[in-house]
Amino acid sequence: MTALPYVYRWNRQGRKGQHCEVIARGTMNSCCVRFGDGYTMVTSRNALAKVKEGTNVSPATHPA
Repeated sequence: MTALPYVYRWNRQGRKGQHCEVIARGTMNSCCVRFGDGYTMVTSRNALAKVKEGTNVSPATHPA
């Protein structure tokens, strides 16, 4: 399993296509996510998609 199991799908805050993890779920389908560089934001869970197994993670979408 990947360390960051979701990819951010929306073009908000310049984060489209970056991998993230959910650190808290809220009401009204909201969640708090953390990206690989430590940046956190509250967003809709509709903005997230599960990373498919076997998907290559390029440095452009997964900052170290």
